[in-house]
This record gives sequence, structure tokens and C-alpha cells, in this order.
Amino acid sequence: MQNSELATHQSPYDFRPELLAPAGDWDCVSAAVENGADAIYLGLDDGFNARARAANFVLDTIPKLMKDLHSRGVRGYVTLNTLAFSNELPRVEEILRRLADAGADAVLVQDLGVARLAAAVCPELDLHASTQMTLTSAECIEVAEQLGIRRVVLPREASIDEIREIHSKTSMPLEAFVHGALCVAYSGQCLTSESLGGRSANRGQCAQACRLPYELVCDGSFIDLADQKYLLSPQDLAAWELLPELLDAGVCSFKIEGRLKSPEYVANITQHYRTALDQAIAGRRVEFSRREIQRMEQSFSRGFSPGWLQGCDHKMLVPATSSSKRGVLLGEVTHVGTDRVGVLLEYEVRAGDGIVFDGDRTEGSEQGGRVYHVIRNGVLCDETVDQGVVELTFDRRAIDFDQLYPGLRIWKTDDPRLTQELRRTFETADPVRRVPLNLEVQVITGQPIRLVGQTTTGSRCLAVSEHIPETARKHPISEDVLREQFGRLGGTIYQLNRLECRIEGNPMVPLSVLGQLRRIMIEQLDSGLPEINRKIADAPALPALKAAIQTATHDSKTNRLTLRVMCRTLHQLEQLLSHASSRLEHPAERMPGSSTEQPALEAIVDFQDIREYRHAVERCSEAGVVLWLATPRIQKPGEMGLFRAMRKYQPEGVLVRNLSGLRYFRDEGIRVCGDFSLNITNELTADFLMGLGLERISPSYDLNRDQLLDLIRVVPVSWLEIVIHQHMPMFHMEHCVFCSVLSPGTNKTNCGRPCDVHQVELRDRTGVDHPLVADVGCRNTLFNAVPQSSAEITGELQRLGITQFRLELLREMETQVSEIVRLYERLLLGQVNSSIVWKTLNASNRVGVTRGTLEADRNPLAIL
Repeated sequence: MQNSELATHQSPYDFRPELLAPAGDWDCVSAAVENGADAIYLGLDDGFNARARAANFVLDTIPKLMKDLHSRGVRGYVTLNTLAFSNELPRVEEILRRLADAGADAVLVQDLGVARLAAAVCPELDLHASTQMTLTSAECIEVAEQLGIRRVVLPREASIDEIREIHSKTSMPLEAFVHGALCVAYSGQCLTSESLGGRSANRGQCAQACRLPYELVCDGSFIDLADQKYLLSPQDLAAWELLPELLDAGVCSFKIEGRLKSPEYVANITQHYRTALDQAIAGRRVEFSRREIQRMEQSFSRGFSPGWLQGCDHKMLVPATSSSKRGVLLGEVTHVGTDRVGVLLEYEVRAGDGIVFDGDRTEGSEQGGRVYHVIRNGVLCDETVDQGVVELTFDRRAIDFDQLYPGLRIWKTDDPRLTQELRRTFETADPVRRVPLNLEVQVITGQPIRLVGQTTTGSRCLAVSEHIPETARKHPISEDVLREQFGRLGGTIYQLNRLECRIEGNPMVPLSVLGQLRRIMIEQLDSGLPEINRKIADAPALPALKAAIQTATHDSKTNRLTLRVMCRTLHQLEQLLSHASSRLEHPAERMPGSSTEQPALEAIVDFQDIREYRHAVERCSEAGVVLWLATPRIQKPGEMGLFRAMRKYQPEGVLVRNLSGLRYFRDEGIRVCGDFSLNITNELTADFLMGLGLERISPSYDLNRDQLLDLIRVVPVSWLEIVIHQHMPMFHMEHCVFCSVLSPGTNKTNCGRPCDVHQVELRDRTGVDHPLVADVGCRNTLFNAVPQSSAEITGELQRLGITQFRLELLREMETQVSEIVRLYERLLLGQVNSSIVWKTLNASNRVGVTRGTLEADRNPLAIL
């Protein structure tokens, strides 16, 4: 293993390619360090990190942790990569101050407002944009750079070619995942856990609904996909072979996923990727033997794949036959006896190993246990066997032999000997990874011995002996003796690298004197690491940032009570325009205490085929209805042409869903408003985005009732448009289920576009059919089947000054459009009770996400 030769206080852009390992606890830190990581990333138990279920670290321990890491030449990055609500910002500032003072090398952030706060607290604290920030292109990155971001963690969905193109258009250092679990949804854009279970992935509480079984319903009929049940569960990423290509594409940091994984996993994967990255840096081909790959699979694997790095292959990415860790394929059952099972081996086995037979865990047919005996040719084997046919015995209470049959696959889920071997790499009094130490020693007769040393991490020592050497009568000191004595560094983190000696006058030095000097040297090195001194703002930064938020001024048209309706088909738009026309002929009856005029009615269109936007613009122009075109949620390299096509249709305005869309349409002089996907949960984020030229913003769906009201109280109400009726967009995915199971193709170039001709739902385990929709970029969105209404707080929103509201249609029939719109118009006019609205529409009564007085009683673990 190679040690990084960079002092930890240097800039993170001047070092060689970095291997970045996860650390969910202290053992994982040791495992990463001893097995060759250049840096680790970790979360705090205070929250604000995307792996709330990990053990995580107490804030008070971070100074010691950073000192320990820096003494080993390892950098430490702390994740604050969740969204923060308004009332949490003071605590976030306190954490940022303490991290900056503790010497954290960087903070990973998702929230744009948290990034602003961090930059104000300590400009010298490096900010890394988490993959949760969804920076999918150079255009997105250019906007984020304004926040002081100094590294971007790319989405897992980026291919090597796309990474290369991003790198060619930005000087931003790029970090990429190379190993570990893959989320099927874009990080930062998944609302499934909160929609189905009341817990937010953007708050570190992902319930992994993508690992659950789903059934396919196509055009109203159930499609039997045999053993393909896990339609949204990708295989794991394993990209060791692609490291040379990633290096060439411009990646500077190679990230291993796994803050929820064991220290043995961290040791195993870090060890292998240290070897792989060193080979890639040296310009050699990266190759692992079959046994080495199986060792990695043993620690954790849902099946290894290149993920999206080589482009989309939807069938390869999601075979859909399993979603859980199964370890390594041990072999295939050849025969079943009364008390034993014959297996043709594909991998090594020994008594004590854990195994599982193929089966469906969700249906209770999966069974396994510990191997009691391994028998070959009738002889009991005490050692490991790795080939041929063997017979395995088990505790009969653990295995129902009647369910086993020849041809059944068997998997090795646990290897106690491998676990012990991996633990020995980091559970040792004598560190495996050592810091190079360079020494200069001066030994001159009649003068004190002088020793000066420095490690590659910057620790220094200067020791002078009280002993004055005399001229030797028999055995003068030699360089060999000095090298031996000062190289005796067992039990320390140091390793003698270079020794320069100046010996004059044939001095004699007792070994005890050298031993004492060595002890002084070690003590000084341990305490001699350079301090990281950063300038941290004296006064609290948050009040100044909040004071800078200016009350927006808008014309009367904007301040007028307005209801915007999102249509997803031309037929829905035609019905909306028909309703708008009928309003002129039959004005709503005014009720006592109601508004003096009907809400202005505007349209938003979000079509799968954006070529239909042209007709939508024409029809709304004819009808005199203001129209907003919605952009796709994601913009990747090569997709700016979609924005240019939308511009040609000359819309009144654009609903932007990513940072690149915001910048493009603003620069084109087109009115822009920001959607929920910009993840606005606090006033600092809102202020930043409004400052970029938005007319209004829709808050994140991560806000519950109380949090939404808190936000309304701290920003100008004219900034906000509140979605009060919608089908929650749960998964938003690069993965295409249409292509994966309804097409012989592998991606959008050869799939035949079944999404154009079929209507698809995914049926969950409770029997609910959730609509699946593809967008113009062939990305899939799975929507919650149950519409959600915020009708019961609409009156309170209006009393607080909110005038801009939105309804979102999905697959509602044309005849339903007028009914829905009319109900909400009457609600805004005070003509109907709010409970009538959501009961009439059979909508659930909640604002959107994790908790709150309006949220129906739900078990957050129900979807598990």
C-alpha cells in the first residue's frame, strides 16, 4: 500500500488522485486508514447527514478524529448533506463553526442555503457539493460555483463520456462513486420514503422502497414477469476496471459508498481499490483475479455492475430477480439426501460458513444457515474445499430439506475466516499504514547529539541529548547502528524513510542514550503536527444573511390571487381552456366574505413530447391564458438542445426544475419560476435562487405544515407559489422500466419507445397501482397513485398573504379537469369547506412529507 505524501493542510486540488472511503463509526475509520484510503467521509449524530441510520460521530470527538487522521496523512470530510429547515439554521451555523475550528478538511452540502451559511462562517473551509445537490452538468456546476463550491460529487447516473464532457467545460474538481450501492432515483430528487412512509430521504431517512417487490400493470392488465419482482433495485456499482478511463475523463476523487456498511467491508473494498487506483495511476491495466472479486462480493454484493458509467443498459442494471445481499455464488445443488446436500462448488467452503439457498425472502421461501460439516468422497474435511462436489450438513431445524432440489443455487453469505483476516488489518497494536519519517542526526565528539526530523504529514521534532559523546576506544557509533536504533518504531505510526548522518571524531554513544532520544523524538512527532488555523467569523453569520433578504416588489398582476394548473396532456389543457372560457360566461357566485374576484387562471404544461409545446403555446395564446412550459427535472451533457427547442416556442414563462434551466432561460430574457425540485426549505436558499432571477418559487415537498408556515413567515410571501393538489412524484430515475421489461432493447437508442404506446403502473405490496411516466429524456417518474390535497391549510395560507397556488394533474380524465379546478377555485373564494374538497377528490390530507398536524396517522416503517 502506498501512503499519500501530502500534508493534510494543503489545498485539496494539488494532490494526486484520491481514494475516498466511508466511515460510519470508529472501527470503519481504522479500517479505511490502515487499508490505504487517502481520505474518509463521515456524518454526525446531530443529524444533517444523508445516512441517519449509521452510528455516526459525536461532534465533540471531531477535533481528535481530525488530528488522528491528519497525523496519518489522511483527510477528513464531514457530511452536512441534507436539507435544513428555517428553525434549524442556528444549529447548523454552530456545527459549521465547530467543524471549521476542528480542522475538518471539507464539508459536503446539499442545501444551497447551508452552503451560503458555511461560506459566511468560514470562507477557508472547503465546500464539496454532495451528489444530493443533483449537479448533472457543467451548466449546473457553473451556477453552484457562485456559492463557493470547490468540489462536486457527480451523480451516479453520469457516464464516463458525460464526465469527460463535464470536465472539458469546467475547472471544478470532480468526485465520482466507483463502488457500492446504487440508488435507482437521482439523489436529492427521491420523495418515495416520505410519500409512502412519512420519512424523508433528503433528511437521511431513506426507507429503501426501491428494494421492495413491485408488479407490472400495462394498459390495465397485470403482466407476469416470472421471477422479476424487484423492478427498481439496481445491482451494485463495481468499477475497478474503469479507473483508468475515469482518471482520463478528469475524476480526481474515487469514492466508495458504504457509511452503513461494516468495518470489514470498508477494509476489504478500500484494500482492493487502493491496489486498483495505484495501478491506474501507474498507467497499468487494472485486473483482479476471480478469487479477488469473490472476496469483495463476500463483504457485500447485490451483484456487481458498471452502473451507468458505460452508459445505460437497463436490463443489465436491474435484473430484478433479487434485492438483497447474497454474497458469493457457492455452487449448485446436485442431490438432496436425508441429512445432507450435495453441491458442485463454484467457490470455497468450510465448516462454519454461512449460506443461503435461492428463494424469495419476501415470500418466506428463502432459507439458510451455518455449514456444520463439509464431506468430500465420504471423508470429513477440516480445511477449505474450493472445487468439485461436496456434501454439506446443517442444523435440520434451520433447513427444510423437502424444499431443496437439484439445480438450486446456493450462496455463501458469511466467511468467518475472511472476517477475521480483515479485522486483523485494523485491529492491531502495530499500525499497518505508516507515515514516512526523514531524519538528520549529528553525532560529534564533545558535542550534544542533535536529531532533527520531519514526517511527510508535517510533524517535526528537534531533540538534543544531555549526553556528550566521548572518543570511542573500541566501538565508535556508525550509520548502521543509528539506522537500526532510530528505525525501531514498532507500535508507532512512523517508519524511517531517509536518514542523513554527520559523524565526526569517532564518538561513542551508549544505546540507552539513543533509546532515550528515540522516545523524545516520538513524543515530539506525536504532538508536532501543524495546526490548522482558519479565520472564522467573529459575529454570527446567520442574522446578517437574513437581514439582507429584501422584500420583493411585484406588479399587481403577480400579487393577484392566481391559480395555475399543470396539465400533462393536450386533452387536459383543452379542458382547462374550455373551463377558462366558461368562467367568462358563468362567473362564480360571490359568497359573503369571499374574494371580490375570481382567481386568475394560468396554465403549466409538462408533456412527455415537448414538440406538443408548440400547439399548447398557440392554443393558450388564442384563449388569452398565460402559459408556462415545464423543463425536465434533469439536464445532462448534450441536452441543452431541449432548452433551445422550448425557447423557440416563445412561451410566456418557464417552470425551471434545475439550475442550468434557470440560468439558460433567464439569460434568454424569459420569465422563470422555480419548482419544488430546487429543494427550497429555508430562507437562505430561497434568497439565493430569487437573486438569480426567479419570479417565484415552490417550496420543497420536504416541508410539513409547520415548516412551510415557518418559511412563509421569513420570506416575502410574494416569492411563494404553493402546490395544493398533486400526485407526489416519488422516484425520478435514469433507469427506464419500460425499456427494461417491455422492450427487447437495452436503452433509448434501441428500445422502440414502448412508453409512447403503453400506460404502465407499478403495483406495490399493498395492491396500489402507482403511475409510471417517461419524460422527453427517457427518464422515468413513479407517481403516488393517491392525489394529495393541502386544502385544509389553504385558508391559513391565504391569511398569511399567499396569493399564488398550483394544482397538478396527472392522468385525470378530461371530464375531471373542470371539477377539480372548480372545487379549488371555490375553495380560494371561500365558497366551500376545505374538507369537502379533499374528500370529494378522495385525496389524502397532508401537505407533503414527514410530519405535522395535518398529516394522517401513518407508520413510517409501513413500507418496509
